[in-house]
Amino acid sequence: MPGRFLIIDGYSQTARDDLAAAGMELAHALYAHMLTRWLPDAQWDVWLPSAEQGPPDQKGPRDYRAILWTGSNLNVYDRENPFVARQVAFARMAYEAGTPAFGSCWGLQVAVTAADGEVAPNPRGREIGIARGIRPTARGREHPMFAGKPAVFDNFASHLDHVTKLPAGAVVLAGNEFSPVQAIEITHQRGTFWGVQYHPEYDLHQMACLISARHRSLLHEGFFQDAVELGRHLEKLEGLHSEPSRKDLRWQLAIGEDVLSADLRQLEFRNWIHTMVPREARA
Repeated sequence: MPGRFLIIDGYSQTARDDLAAAGMELAHALYAHMLTRWLPDAQWDVWLPSAEQGPPDQKGPRDYRAILWTGSNLNVYDRENPFVARQVAFARMAYEAGTPAFGSCWGLQVAVTAADGEVAPNPRGREIGIARGIRPTARGREHPMFAGKPAVFDNFASHLDHVTKLPAGAVVLAGNEFSPVQAIEITHQRGTFWGVQYHPEYDLHQMACLISARHRSLLHEGFFQDAVELGRHLEKLEGLHSEPSRKDLRWQLAIGEDVLSADLRQLEFRNWIHTMVPREARA
């Protein structure tokens, strides 16, 4: 039986180049790090839908134990974009095959769309940096995704779009003031997807790199008054990444253990592995 994971990197080539130029690791590499943190012996393939028609060696969802979806710079409602259409079609195939999947941000939006839900621009604009005050719903508090998670927590985030219509078979597991759907489980056809709108695969250094890559948009949208203020913020993020015990930076940035501790930050992913991934893939 197949035991490999498939990591789907949803970014366009231009976006990957921009992130790399800012010093950020590519999305599929961040997911590979998170996977091997919890499964050191895991094996995986990477698919870049913006560069390749399909996964390596003509494989499909049935050839994998589980599928991992990264973030992306794309908009899932841009159905004329072949890179978008290709990913939504593959997500539908994964539901049909019954292959379990986990995704963050873009991955959640693809999974919602593939199950006939809807995603649209968030009228509040961009949520970036830290998603604050995420609360599991009543269903979420009883769900294995959040076993061991604090009652309220923060996590890394970067998105302009959000879920506006739930698909049949979806259960909202967490939300915050910015986006009512911050975590979801979708049961559709033979498959089950767990996803979060935030980014447990990031750390402070990766977020600093992402903010650097997005600096023009963030200045234009008023997140920083000028480039000097933006630079100081980046210095603080990098400083706290290097010295997580610094009380001054933790206080100034309002960042606690729920963000700094990978054990807490990635608990949803760890719970997915132990709940949804067939045991043979974890051997």
